Amino acid sequence: MTDSKIAKVRLGTDGPEVGAQGLGCMGMSFAYGPTDADEARATLERALELGVTLFDTADAYGQGANETFLSPFFKAHRDELVIATKFGLSIPPDNPTKRVVRNDAPYIRQAVEASLRRLDVEVIDLYYMHRRDVNIPIEETVGVMSELVREGKVKHLGLSEVTGGELRAAQAVHPITAVQSEWSLFSRDIEAGVVPAAGELGVALVPYSPLGRGFLTGSFANADTDLTESDFRRQQPRFTGDNAAVNAALLEPVRATAEAHGVSLGQVALAWVQRQAASYGVSAVPIPGTRRRGRVEENAAATRIVLGDEEMALLEPIASKVAGERYADMSFSSAGRE
Repeated sequence: MTDSKIAKVRLGTDGPEVGAQGLGCMGMSFAYGPTDADEARATLERALELGVTLFDTADAYGQGANETFLSPFFKAHRDELVIATKFGLSIPPDNPTKRVVRNDAPYIRQAVEASLRRLDVEVIDLYYMHRRDVNIPIEETVGVMSELVREGKVKHLGLSEVTGGELRAAQAVHPITAVQSEWSLFSRDIEAGVVPAAGELGVALVPYSPLGRGFLTGSFANADTDLTESDFRRQQPRFTGDNAAVNAALLEPVRATAEAHGVSLGQVALAWVQRQAASYGVSAVPIPGTRRRGRVEENAAATRIVLGDEEMALLEPIASKVAGERYADMSFSSAGRE
């Protein structure tokens, strides 16, 4: 690949200008088993060299450990990058399968102060509500978030895994810069309501897991046998048991497209997200996660791949044939409420 930097795009109507692809940093210290901290740090530096400027984390990733890990890199390059983090979702250390969601005002204020402290910055560029607490009106939650903007603690607001209706209600309170939701060849439920709403309102999409948590790259075929005990993907229905075998077979058209272009399966998956977003007329900055330099180089190169109409048609049926849900409990996702 070349060392030319990836193109820049604007996040939404009034958001910051960022590289056309971001970096999901969760796996550098959480969820995907053992990691090499030195290689992860080198990956961050390499991503920035390639023009990746949106770096995504959350306070839930390792109980704040991911934010702390990223802090030295962020401080060293503060004026060159955009920091995105999140509040509202916690995962008890003694029960990694459990999810606790809070969107109340005292919790939000506590969370932002803790993230600012761990990140060791004065302001967070993009602050997301990680998950929706359905017991609290979203207008109330966004109202508190808007106060953080006025106080100079946050620059831009984001939402994660919300419905189209929830996005519209939030936008009526304060401009929303981006919505982060899973969007990939395997996960297209947001196209029903969220994507059209985002296009209508001028909100950017930040697709997470555009590589299907690695499954779309062919790097593993069954989480039960191919991944370590501590790997989060062993909890996700579509990567285990009979579902995994069904879904692995769905990669054949992805493989054929990759061979035709002389690229990897993962690059086809990323190019598909770009083309799909363009078809809806929305700005999208996927955030594939990786902790290896070689992978971030491969992912960045995918921004220069353009899939044709026939190739998109070949890939179109895949999502409808996927076996298993994205999560064991879909109530925490937009699809569970749409």
